[in-house]
Amino acid sequence: MRSTSLAVICFLASVTLAADAQPATVVDIAVGSSDHTTLVTALKTADYVRSLQNAGPFTVFAPTNAAFDKLPKGTLEGLMKPESKDALQNILKYHVAVSVYEVRAMKEGMKLGVANGANVVFHVKDGKTYVNDAQILGSARAGNGIVHIVDGVLLPPTK
Repeated sequence: MRSTSLAVICFLASVTLAADAQPATVVDIAVGSSDHTTLVTALKTADYVRSLQNAGPFTVFAPTNAAFDKLPKGTLEGLMKPESKDALQNILKYHVAVSVYEVRAMKEGMKLGVANGANVVFHVKDGKTYVNDAQILGSARAGNGIVHIVDGVLLPPTK
């Protein structure tokens, strides 16, 4: 956990420095993070980059590489196949809300509608904020929204 915390601090520091020069998009923040290479690859594979470079505003829950590593073996590989593009887009859209939601506004049991039409639910335990079961490790403001770094991949409810 200590290395994850250090990585988040370094990531946020680099984003802050970059933001002083020019406001970054939520995609630029992910691209600039060595802890989000899997997310960036997924965004490109799902053809979802351009959508998140729009004016927004967006709230993005950005799973770390370690979060993707927690998925069952073969899940990520299967989602990255061309025939799984719709499923991958659905999962990525489950990580995006329109508007900016700061952690301080996330209350226990609060539901938030996300881009795939479903809802995520916030939980607050021992002073830590969670979206579904993923802990929010840190946040970074972008020119078109906010990125919340999370330690788990959010999987939409099955229909």
